[in-house]
Amino acid sequence: MTEKLVIIGNGMAPGRMLEHLFEKAPGRFDVKIFNAEPRVNYDRIMLSPVLSGEKTFEEIVIHGDGWYVANGVTLYKGHKIVALDRAAKTVTSDHGVTERYDRLVIATGSVPFIIPVPGHDLPGVLSYRDLDDVQAMLLAAQSRAKAVVIGGGLLGLEAAAGLSMQGMDVTVLHVMPTLMERQLDPAAGYLLQKAVEERGIKVMTKANTKAIVGNGKVDGVELADGTIVPATLVVMAVGIRPNAALAKDAGLAVNRGIVVDAGMQTSDPDIYALGECAEVGGQVYGLVAPLYEMARVTAARLAGEEGAGFVHSDTPTKLKVTGIDLFSLGDFADGDDRQEIVLRDASAGVYKRLVLKDNRIIGTVLYGETADGAWFNDLKKKGTDISEMRETLIFGQAYQGGSPLDPMAAVAALPDDAEICGCNGVCKGKITGTITARGLTSLDDVRAHTKASASCGSCTGLVEKLMVLTLGDTYNPAAVQPMCSCTALGHDEVRRLIKVKGLKTIPAVMQELEWQTSCGCAKCRPALNYYLVADWPDEYADDYQSRFINERVHANIQKDGTYSVVPRMWGGVTNSHELRAIADVVDKFDIPMVKVTGGQRIDMLGIRKEDLPAVWADLGQAGFVSGHAYAKGLRTVKTCVGSDWCRFGTQDSTGLGIRIEKFMWGSWTPAKLKMAVSGCPRNCAEATCKDVGVICVDSGFEIHFAGAAGLDIKGTEVLGQVKTEDEALEHIVALTQMYREQARYLERIYKWAKRVGLDEIRRQIMDDGEKRRAYYERFVFSQKFAQVDPWSERVSGKDKHEFRPMAMVGFAEAAE
Repeated sequence: MTEKLVIIGNGMAPGRMLEHLFEKAPGRFDVKIFNAEPRVNYDRIMLSPVLSGEKTFEEIVIHGDGWYVANGVTLYKGHKIVALDRAAKTVTSDHGVTERYDRLVIATGSVPFIIPVPGHDLPGVLSYRDLDDVQAMLLAAQSRAKAVVIGGGLLGLEAAAGLSMQGMDVTVLHVMPTLMERQLDPAAGYLLQKAVEERGIKVMTKANTKAIVGNGKVDGVELADGTIVPATLVVMAVGIRPNAALAKDAGLAVNRGIVVDAGMQTSDPDIYALGECAEVGGQVYGLVAPLYEMARVTAARLAGEEGAGFVHSDTPTKLKVTGIDLFSLGDFADGDDRQEIVLRDASAGVYKRLVLKDNRIIGTVLYGETADGAWFNDLKKKGTDISEMRETLIFGQAYQGGSPLDPMAAVAALPDDAEICGCNGVCKGKITGTITARGLTSLDDVRAHTKASASCGSCTGLVEKLMVLTLGDTYNPAAVQPMCSCTALGHDEVRRLIKVKGLKTIPAVMQELEWQTSCGCAKCRPALNYYLVADWPDEYADDYQSRFINERVHANIQKDGTYSVVPRMWGGVTNSHELRAIADVVDKFDIPMVKVTGGQRIDMLGIRKEDLPAVWADLGQAGFVSGHAYAKGLRTVKTCVGSDWCRFGTQDSTGLGIRIEKFMWGSWTPAKLKMAVSGCPRNCAEATCKDVGVICVDSGFEIHFAGAAGLDIKGTEVLGQVKTEDEALEHIVALTQMYREQARYLERIYKWAKRVGLDEIRRQIMDDGEKRRAYYERFVFSQKFAQVDPWSERVSGKDKHEFRPMAMVGFAEAAE
């Protein structure tokens, strides 16, 4: 019989617990989740990149709406539990929903500590714990005014860096003499403060907040010495407390957090607690690795594995601020029974300190160079006697033996149980074993199947080394690097930095990303032009000179220097009026070749460049717009006659094709995009070899993608099936926008899909309704600026110099 499992909270820990539980005991529980936040589960570790602009919310979602549906989970969004009745075994939300449970998991997380100084409740004073806080900060950052962050710990510095990247003038106030004093010693704290200040962020240590001043809103922060620091936004990041109020009111044992045993069971045997609200072994935790260990244990206990138990393990601290490499682990306080090994390199900004006791590492602080963090962590965890390597220990694993080793040899020497990904608790053996067993070939594959490098990303370098070690020459992470000889950066990094830095012109990109040439080349300029068009559709002015000749003159150049013109015919449908207009143009301009294309269009070849505007003018009078047959964009939507005429047609394929084409024409994409809609599985429109295709069936529409029928021949993959035309359009548009945002310039959709992963695309487009809708809406927004007929613009005189001969050169006939 199915048991009722109710979960209070929908953070990372309960989400991971459910993943384990569905693996161990599929179908055993009827699961209902109450989430006080009005949204799905997301990666809180990545809130700082969202604040800085490096990621969007959609990119940090862990479980989209489709995941809950697929696993039969009922999710109550925006429902805060206000009553827990242990006798009746029920919970009740603030919306009046009551659910009964057989087993209950409390995962209410933590609440931010707000300093109770005068003015702490003024408008403009925020905490930093969830997406609502981030959204409020982003709204405040639009003013480009002054912000004060109270707290120079991990969260405070990440908040300060994010606000600074959003354009605010930021000051950090920290009551202690050095930053992050709980994780760093004074020497590393000094280097960290220097690096933060180099980013334009002011740091004031020994700064004791007395009051937040302002009349009806924040005007500044007053310190104990009388100094007033001006501010329109104040962010308090001074610590967190377990959110145990509900458990305490219900009579559960509560100390600092909800008291649980090693099996995560509370004082009530039917109730478990995990995450930041739980206290196990007298300790509460805020880092993700121990929370995920709690999730593993709780899932095992719910599945009936009585032996599973939580074991404390020190977790490294890493700062998620771009360009600052920091690693801290264990106990680094001074003591008579301890020794230390220190390495400083002032010119490189490197500081390393190992704290030893009885010839074993008990603490590690690394700043500026952190590659050996995993190795030091492994030595500490195992209590390894370091006597034999003491002289070279500080230089890292590669130097054991007295001379530097190949870095790959150092990675190879790591034992299989060495932890690689601290966020997700993934060891080396799991990564290499999964790569081999599943035939994984990309970093995205490894992230999807092992979760290594899928959270904060700081272990990405190690994971890639393991891929090289396992796959050999078949894996080359630098294969797409660099973008061209003008830069050392690859396409993905350039795209990311354009968004992060808010770069909106090609000169800005080249300056800020330190291009090695003055104005780029024929490889990078078209790519940059596309990325800017895609990322800033309402602000970026298309750079005419950064397009290839076909896109520059909006026609395809032929081998003899003449051009071909293909007017758009919606869904491949035409009429006598349009055909007469084409015939008239052919006669008027003496066009030597007229050809029907494979995409159900009419191609006129052999047109002189100077005649193009006049040809377009005549075609425009008949209602034609550009067919974009030359473009890295939507070219054609091929259709069959469908249910209107065909005996076998199941849906109006022609009507849907016309609707798709009219909705999507004009959009620029990384490479050409061809579509088709077939009215039945006989597939007369050849939809199963297109970039995107639709097969109409009796029950709706089967969407296909990632086909090829050119140099490469490849059948499509099935994205999924939907019931209505509206759904089909939304899914196709969202898929196209995901491709527009993630693909590299000139990368066809089938190559992009292989790189990103078919399952990941299906997850985002088919399973995650919120993410799909967000993609759809971004495409719709971009179309406001894209759906302008370029032929009509040039008929009106735009770029007229392009179609005017530079000179007419004549030669006199020679006398006989």
